[in-house]
Amino acid sequence: MQSFPGFELVALKGGGRSIRSLVHGETMHIGTDPRTEALELHVRQQFLAERVLAWKDWRPFVIWDIGLGPAGNAITAIEELRGTTALVEIHSFEISTTVLEYALQHAVELEYLMGWEAVITQLLTVGSAQPLPNIRWILHRGDFTRGTHHVPAPSAIFFDPYSPARNIEMWNLETFRSIWEVVSAPESPACMMTNYTRSTAVRVTMALAGWFVGKGVPTGDKTETTIAANRPELLDKLLGEDWISRVRSSTNAAPIRGRNDEKGPIAAEDFAALMNRLQFRNIKYISGLPRLS
Repeated sequence: MQSFPGFELVALKGGGRSIRSLVHGETMHIGTDPRTEALELHVRQQFLAERVLAWKDWRPFVIWDIGLGPAGNAITAIEELRGTTALVEIHSFEISTTVLEYALQHAVELEYLMGWEAVITQLLTVGSAQPLPNIRWILHRGDFTRGTHHVPAPSAIFFDPYSPARNIEMWNLETFRSIWEVVSAPESPACMMTNYTRSTAVRVTMALAGWFVGKGVPTGDKTETTIAANRPELLDKLLGEDWISRVRSSTNAAPIRGRNDEKGPIAAEDFAALMNRLQFRNIKYISGLPRLS
């Protein structure tokens, strides 16, 4: 059996187990088990099953799974889509599959992978798998921030890399803009993107990249997460005046650029660009103060 010294199994407060990366110093799904987090944060928040059931396009319904990790999000989505008939493609992006290989060795302890061992093995060995008759799962190995993504435009994005503290380049303006360029093309379908952070700096970065940004559902220990979309009508809780007021007063609202995590307040030119986004253009006053020009 192959050894994976960079990972260990840890017990979760609510029961079950998850994986801790010793290299990154982060536990995956720290507030709840992988299946519950995937259901709450990604699958059901995006109404995935309902949207696939209603899908009438001849092209597949496409999911981008950015940060495959131990495959909790993808496997949960596949399970939720049992009974659907529309064609679905899941494109999983991962720089290294060692965490999934480790998870595969501990499928019984982790539980959510039980029964999927053969599918995971095929995905790792061949690069693609057919977990259900209507679902094709494709693995893309490599650094997402440096690649050119020659894959169909997504209708759903599970954005789940390591945190900005450990993986800053995945959360920068350049990365979010590269995804936005795909989903904002005229022929692209309606698309939502979910992720676990509520960081002001990350939300500013997403908005400046072009995304409409809203408040996401709570999950585990997190009272709020983030959801974004290429169309504002897809979001029930768009960020608005209260959040803009927080941005203006925050000491950590500067957008993330490049590969350096330079925290600080938002610069006047970035704030002006943010307020010029369609989502915030109608906000005239912020906490009783006129908007910056």
